[in-house]
Amino acid sequence: MEIKVRNVDPIAVEKIDEMAKEKKISRSEFLKGQIETFALLQLQKDHEAALEDLIDKNIKMMEKCAVAIERMNGFIEEMVEYEK
Repeated sequence: MEIKVRNVDPIAVEKIDEMAKEKKISRSEFLKGQIETFALLQLQKDHEAALEDLIDKNIKMMEKCAVAIERMNGFIEEMVEYEK
């Protein structure tokens, strides 16, 4: 695909050209890499956010399970004491 960007500050273009020159690649190659990296980082951030949400949900469920287990243990202890 082709992307055109207009009205870029000349100072920014100069800096981009310097960075591309340091890497011994064209401005186009440099910008292509930067755009692709940006897109992949956004995708990774989205995946991380979804994973954090899943972890939070799992923690909440584990807390509920721990409470239920404590209740069952208390009930079992009462039943054992009752039978003595």
